[in-house]
Amino acid sequence: MIGIGIDIGSTATKAVVANDTGDIAEKLVMPTGFSSVEAADEVAKRLQQAGYDANELPVVATGYGRIAVPYANKVVTEITCHARGAWALFAEDGTVVDVGGQDTKAIGLAAGKVRKFVMNDKCSAGTGRFLEIMADRLGVSQQELARLAAAGQPTVISNMCTVFAESEVISLVGKGEPRENIARGVIDSVVSRVATLVGQVPASRYFLTGGLCENDYVRLRLSEELSAPVDSCENGRFAGALGAALLAAELDV
Repeated sequence: MIGIGIDIGSTATKAVVANDTGDIAEKLVMPTGFSSVEAADEVAKRLQQAGYDANELPVVATGYGRIAVPYANKVVTEITCHARGAWALFAEDGTVVDVGGQDTKAIGLAAGKVRKFVMNDKCSAGTGRFLEIMADRLGVSQQELARLAAAGQPTVISNMCTVFAESEVISLVGKGEPRENIARGVIDSVVSRVATLVGQVPASRYFLTGGLCENDYVRLRLSEELSAPVDSCENGRFAGALGAALLAAELDV
């Protein structure tokens, strides 16, 4: 049985077509943009072009904009979908760390089930949005931000609020602090906040999903902060959509 999973995040929308054993037949990612409804429509069009009709196959929607998918047969929380998808990808107990655009989640897995989870959705500090804002302020991409940080020396970005942290970065630029050091301070700030949250769901190993899972420097720094391995994989950013697709494949529709 094949199912379609659609994960509409605040920044990016992901979709996966997979069978009930987790084999991925199709995947796509695109910016969510202004409207989740328009993003859902665009996903349906792209899947149709790839040979998968979202009106004929079972669909589960998840993520920030999950209620905006009119053709979904079911909507499921991000926690459930990320846990299911991460188990399919890694097949090990541990804690899933998903750093999204607007929130960060830590999900403890036990035999593929959620044993505990915590979530930060009250402040953008410690999220992908924070890194995006700071990278823009420094005039670089997020990939370039990570490259600069790897060559920099630790510089403390102390403010918890994104607005004040941005002012702090502007002040450091004005003082002539090297961009490498500022980039290091920005990433260390995010990693520290993520590690504090994740520490509430301790494990012997961690699995990084979401957009930042492809950032090797963030994974390295997070592993150092947690004193444990932080793994990812090729399809790590699709964990939520994959979990939704697996749940869709089980639907009786």
